[in-house]
Amino acid sequence: MTTLLVIAKEPRPGRVKTRLTPRFTPEEAAALAEASLVDTLRVLLATPARRRVLVLDGAPGGWLPPGFDVVPQCGGGLDERLAAAFAGCDGPALLIGMDTPQVTPALLTVDFADCDAYFGPAEDGGFWALGLADPDPALLRGVPMSTPATGAVQRARLTAAGLRVRDLPPLRDVDTAYDAELVAAEAPEGRFAKELARLRTGVGR
Repeated sequence: MTTLLVIAKEPRPGRVKTRLTPRFTPEEAAALAEASLVDTLRVLLATPARRRVLVLDGAPGGWLPPGFDVVPQCGGGLDERLAAAFAGCDGPALLIGMDTPQVTPALLTVDFADCDAYFGPAEDGGFWALGLADPDPALLRGVPMSTPATGAVQRARLTAAGLRVRDLPPLRDVDTAYDAELVAAEAPEGRFAKELARLRTGVGR
């Protein structure tokens, strides 16, 4: 079975979802980040897996359910941190981030029987998921991250290595307030959508 990885930051004000401000305060942005992470972790728990790993920048909190191994992120750029996450796996692994709370177990239930890699493009030009039948950190090191070409470069790296790549559907990352509205509409029953609705109405302020 596949190891499922989530790479995430501890949802602390001022450290996560900074592009959601100034529409939201740093505290509100952190609350949305936590809700997105909670939804993501719940989906992983509902997905068959050999192992579930949270690769975390920061410390775990009450938002972390049982069933996850927690490993710290290494230093360096995002490419190095993603590479290190895969380096800790033996056997097939699928990695996602904490910014797609609309993800479903069906999307994460992958089968490497007839492919070597899965690639989930993000609508901003990055990628929301990367799966490797034989995790090789070298496939990620040196890929420029957080650019409009990140996804294209990463996918090209996979094909240049001779891997058979299966594409997953594109998803939208939550980066901006506009993204948040669209993503919440895709998963209206999730905690992320409910937290966004609460902040819109000012309930609890």
